[in-house]
Amino acid sequence: MRQGADRHALAERKDDLYETPPEATRALLRVQPLPRRIWEPCAGRGAIVRELAAAGHEVVAFDLVPHHGADPGIVAPVDFLLERQAPEGCDCIVTNPPYKLADAFIRHGLTLVPTVIALLRLMAIEGAGRSDLIDRHLVRVWAGIERLPAMHREGWTGNRLKGAGAPFAWFVFSAKPRPAGSPIELMRMSWREP
Repeated sequence: MRQGADRHALAERKDDLYETPPEATRALLRVQPLPRRIWEPCAGRGAIVRELAAAGHEVVAFDLVPHHGADPGIVAPVDFLLERQAPEGCDCIVTNPPYKLADAFIRHGLTLVPTVIALLRLMAIEGAGRSDLIDRHLVRVWAGIERLPAMHREGWTGNRLKGAGAPFAWFVFSAKPRPAGSPIELMRMSWREP
């Protein structure tokens, strides 16, 4: 039975550009306190940046690829994994990282800022290879009550789905390790406007 966890081949996914639906960022803004200045190191064309800026946040936006049609102000090419310090005044990252590098992005982000918030498939809670992140640094998961609108890969010409095939969540990581034995907060939220 298919559970919606299929992935396309890496050669097809290329730069892993899956624009974040605006509902995802709006939902995060409703439930998670965020600082005024935020770093988005995987900005793509600006989907997350647009929503954060509309809510009054100042966003420093980078991307590895200078995507055609990207919003003004996104600095590219910038390889986040080679960055050695956060932009001035940024102590929080909010991003939808390329899934092939999500663990590396989160680990690296936690060396640069106190808080990394990443949009990931809910199944990211699993996996022995990311135990250091989940067991020590994950403090909160904002899981969707319903499915997030589908994110289609850049250049996708196949059928367009209304809802994602897999459940997604915002994962909140802290650079300061969670005390041993302390629980991860699992919170539920709606992707839909209230």
